[in-house]
Amino acid sequence: MPSPFSLAIIITFLTIFLAFLLTNTNNNPKYILKIISFWDKGLWELLSFAMQMMLMLVLGNILALSPYIDKIINFLIKDIASTSKAVVIVSIFTMIIAYLNWGLALIFGAIITRKIAENSINKNFKINYAIIGAAGYSGLMVWHGGLSGSAPLKVAETNHFLVDKIGVISINKTIFSPMNIFAAFTVIILVALGLYILSKKTNTEKINIKTIIDKKNNLDISQKNKKIKIDNSIVFLRLFAILMAVDIFYKIFTIKNISIVNINFINTVLFALGLWFHKNVSQFLKATAKSISSSSGILIQFPLYAGIMGIMKYSGLTSVMSNFFINISNQTTFPLYTFISSAIVNMFVPSGGGQWAVQGPIIVDAAKNLNVPVQKAIMALAYGDQLTNMIQPFWALPLLGITGLKAKQIFPYTLFIMLIGGFVYTFALILF
Repeated sequence: MPSPFSLAIIITFLTIFLAFLLTNTNNNPKYILKIISFWDKGLWELLSFAMQMMLMLVLGNILALSPYIDKIINFLIKDIASTSKAVVIVSIFTMIIAYLNWGLALIFGAIITRKIAENSINKNFKINYAIIGAAGYSGLMVWHGGLSGSAPLKVAETNHFLVDKIGVISINKTIFSPMNIFAAFTVIILVALGLYILSKKTNTEKINIKTIIDKKNNLDISQKNKKIKIDNSIVFLRLFAILMAVDIFYKIFTIKNISIVNINFINTVLFALGLWFHKNVSQFLKATAKSISSSSGILIQFPLYAGIMGIMKYSGLTSVMSNFFINISNQTTFPLYTFISSAIVNMFVPSGGGQWAVQGPIIVDAAKNLNVPVQKAIMALAYGDQLTNMIQPFWALPLLGITGLKAKQIFPYTLFIMLIGGFVYTFALILF
């Protein structure tokens, strides 16, 4: 496939073409200039949202690179000597962590997969490295329904970009809804069980890889930097982490309800944990430098998603597409159509936040017209986004880079995970 950035450019041209074709009521050739002005108007409307998403990924990565997470990973894998045991532990813990934070899970899954491979070399036992790698990527199957999910967290904010249409929707109605809890729990259990059964039927081999993750996650500080006492003081860093913790608990005890949990709150918690779990400022900044490159896709693509959103909003294309869904749907089928369309759109817009920006206005308008609960439509979008993450290579890049695996090696197994997720999410949307 082309790069995600190239796909974003293709979708921009496609959106311009559709807007010209479907909203140019006077058949005026000069209307194309108006559409380009709509694109320009929307181009920079998501800057704060883009920064929120970047921080969520970077702070999650920083936390995953801390020495304490490294110790937890070593504890989890110390008794693993077979592929079947590995896929169960890796998939369950990766998906649980992804439910808490997707950025943390991306790196956690990659590191634990790599360390199991290194253990297989050191202890001389055979494994199927590819299926374990797929287990390490399985967290992306549940992340959007979790505590770092872009769409449910965004609509929980007081000033989100659709607040005038749907108001503020608490995460009690999305992330902690009975439907989502059932779906997430079922996916975690069935994926772990499915990979366990599948691992019994796959071939194993001795792994031959060079060690690239050392016990300190390559965060050693140079001798020169060690001379700067304040940058290497654990007390100094912990004091600042405590200050952030005071702010967090003050908000909790002041607001006293679940509405406190939004993107900014999650990022504040991640920031505080990242500071606390690293030994000093120098180590924290080195982890930041290692993590920042993972957010480059969000940085450069979000303006394009915002431009697409601008065309759709200001040209009236959103209403055209909403009416299409209204005409082919009813209260029962609309969540399923949303789920399917979201899965398709995710192949072209791999960022969950970017997808919400592009697809959210259409879904909200159609849901309201069909009297479908908006919160259910939001979660249907989240499920579709999660589903095709299993065959969308964009977010797999950190895992592939760390493990040395190829996309074609893990693809058969991630496709298997996707089929499990597709069954569970379809059933949940019908059942609830």
